[in-house]
Amino acid sequence: MNPSIKKLAEIAEKETRTVIGLMSGTSLDGLDIALCGITGSGIRTQVVLNRFVTKSYDMETRNQLKKISSADHVELAEICRQHTWLAGLHAAMILEALDEWDMATQEIDCIASHGQTIYHLPARDQKHQLPKLNSTLQMADGDHIAVKTGILTISDFRQKHTAAGGEGAPMAGLVDQLLFAHETETRVLLNIGGIGNFTLVPPKNGPGQRSYTTDTGPGNTLIDKLCQEFFSVPFDEDAKIASTGSVHEKLLRSLLADDWFTSKESKTTGPEYFSMEWLRNKCTEAAVELDAMKPEDLIRTVTELSSQTIAGSISSHAENKKPVIYVSGGGAHNPLLIERITKFLPEYPVKNFSELGIDPDAKEAVLFAVLANEMLAGKGFPFSEGDGKEKKINFGKISFPI
Repeated sequence: MNPSIKKLAEIAEKETRTVIGLMSGTSLDGLDIALCGITGSGIRTQVVLNRFVTKSYDMETRNQLKKISSADHVELAEICRQHTWLAGLHAAMILEALDEWDMATQEIDCIASHGQTIYHLPARDQKHQLPKLNSTLQMADGDHIAVKTGILTISDFRQKHTAAGGEGAPMAGLVDQLLFAHETETRVLLNIGGIGNFTLVPPKNGPGQRSYTTDTGPGNTLIDKLCQEFFSVPFDEDAKIASTGSVHEKLLRSLLADDWFTSKESKTTGPEYFSMEWLRNKCTEAAVELDAMKPEDLIRTVTELSSQTIAGSISSHAENKKPVIYVSGGGAHNPLLIERITKFLPEYPVKNFSELGIDPDAKEAVLFAVLANEMLAGKGFPFSEGDGKEKKINFGKISFPI
């Protein structure tokens, strides 16, 4: 037997696997590294988050990633170079974290690498005349991470999702019901990253309902872009900027009238859609001169957009279910955003995700660690996108170290 395959089988048969989950979101702020101990698989999966750190990207790294992230025109040479370069950077950050934790690479069974999404393109958003296919693209090649760390790596999780008929996102619902379903409590697991998304998780003792997951629209993406453009800061820390501004009601109505928000079906989006160009076009439609607005008012207005669309989406899907909302992601640290969501959903308790035993910043990295664990030791996740027939699917591609 190939020694690498033999090692893979040995890892799969272990009672508990030590998996490092990685996540780098569209905010381009850094790499989340979650050291997880995972026992079992499928409905018997149990996760302990042993360590967590975010390795921040420096300004040069952010600028490099901005060249290719959500851009309509990119040099192929730059994509090719960054695919290798970013994998090397992530590998170095993993090794640095292990050194800080006084751990050897031999103690790690697997790395679960999401990579860096540079473009997310659901078929519904495509305007060309070619066949419209759900498409998504992540950078940071798994082979390079495996070779540079010496650790088995599973990566590129979203491609199987699109190949099977999905949009490549959101993937949180695959794991949320597995790990966080309560005996009697209906839960909304809300993640506010660049894009907002949530999973509605019915109680275990309910009438056999399935979890439901969808994107809600912009989370932090427009807030961050405006902060970077007008104030040269990566995000609105503690909502200090938005709190000094006022909502431009006419512009807000124009933003909320976008067709994307009218559909109640499960859907995905990205910063490619909710871009600065989109914002400028909406200003034009509303006869509002964007450049004449106070930046604080702009940021306050898009913060209101995020809070209203998040709350509206939750309300439309959770009606009569009286869920408790648990918030993770960068937006969990934005007090104004949380305050407004709470105001719009007065009947639903809004809590920090930490109350479920997971650092709210680590949640997505843990998600991919669980996806990798299922690839190694499980039978797959129920999946019914595309042809409507439910099937069991595992996600990710395996890269062996040398």
